[in-house]
Amino acid sequence: MKYQSNNEIEFTISAPSLLPLSHFFSILKSHHFLKTLTMGCGFCDPSSSTTIRISRFGGKPNTDITKAFISAWTQACASTTAVKIVIPAGTYNMGVIDLKGPCKAPIEIKVDGTIKAPANPDLLKNAYQWIKFGYLNALTISGRGIFDGQGAVAWTQNDCHKNTKCKMHTMNFGFNFLNNSVIRDITTKDSKNFHVNVLGCNNFTFDGFKIRAPDESPNTDGIHIGRSFDVKILNSDIQTGDDCVSLGDGSKKVTVQNVNCGPGHGISVGSLGKYQNEQPVSGLLVKNCTMKNTDNGVRIKTWPNTPGQITITDMHFEDIVMINVRNPIIIDQEYCPWNQCSKQNPSKIKISKVSFKNIRGTSATKEGVTLLCSKGVPCEQLEMSNIDLKFNGAAATARCHNVKPIVKGRAPICVA
Repeated sequence: MKYQSNNEIEFTISAPSLLPLSHFFSILKSHHFLKTLTMGCGFCDPSSSTTIRISRFGGKPNTDITKAFISAWTQACASTTAVKIVIPAGTYNMGVIDLKGPCKAPIEIKVDGTIKAPANPDLLKNAYQWIKFGYLNALTISGRGIFDGQGAVAWTQNDCHKNTKCKMHTMNFGFNFLNNSVIRDITTKDSKNFHVNVLGCNNFTFDGFKIRAPDESPNTDGIHIGRSFDVKILNSDIQTGDDCVSLGDGSKKVTVQNVNCGPGHGISVGSLGKYQNEQPVSGLLVKNCTMKNTDNGVRIKTWPNTPGQITITDMHFEDIVMINVRNPIIIDQEYCPWNQCSKQNPSKIKISKVSFKNIRGTSATKEGVTLLCSKGVPCEQLEMSNIDLKFNGAAATARCHNVKPIVKGRAPICVA
């Protein structure tokens, strides 16, 4: 027997043909089925959740689902019990959406289709992010779905390497001030700018997350984190044209574990020190990760001539495999892309309590370790342990400035 209410909640209960009628009705009662029939609702069982299908609001494959998605969200956000919004297999078009809370109960968005942004950047009307979620608790986004930013046209218009006032294109996702939320299994593809920006979030997890963009796509950072606490990136695969993961100011307690990165620019702390009023960064663990064909491996980067003073501390990189990676281990406190800054004054950002442990593989550059710390505030409590990097079959070298690393086990000898 199958019943579907107006709220599109489905219950399926089978009744064997030889089951006594009184016993059958006791089963129905135990499943709250009779109560559901009389009340016409799916909220009787606290463990149940409402399913809202996007098609209910006119969201069909090969159409624009912007309005349908917003309508489904509005209903879900008003629900007093958990809700699942379902977007089934198929290809959909969607414009900019800005979905805000607070909502009254947890919401899951399950996507198994492909959702495409407009290819023409002008149609996004200078939106900072294509899909933005804000001020929510217990959001889940799951499924086999693909969010395609169609960024190829925007990439050709990117001239930031020569224009300091270049136009910033739209990111695929913005997660702003979310708590206790999970992004699971979905794919973000070909963003016009960063794929994901995480701001002001707490207890936020990416698990089985996939990012796809060509290695020549500019500024397509994978996941950028800022002013957030307890962010986890687990069991994920990131292939993009810029940093796979980057930590901005105010990031605290970040875990990156079992992540494949490449192509891309590696996993980075920073860049930091370009702006006033930045906040300290602390508590990073990068563990059991693989970097393949990336421009950098694990990196900390700060600008010279910094306007303010902050600290970067408690950074730990361990059990990492490098495969044909340029600059596998690098601290660069003279970071100045495209020479758009002055190096007259050293960075004022203090780096301390950093460890590189059990890092092995192949370097695409002879120099496998570069520790270029600030002469104004030298790095302190930096440890290298069991570093085994090869360049063309021979041991890679190390260059160190303004730091005296603590060496344990095998590691390249630092030269100035």
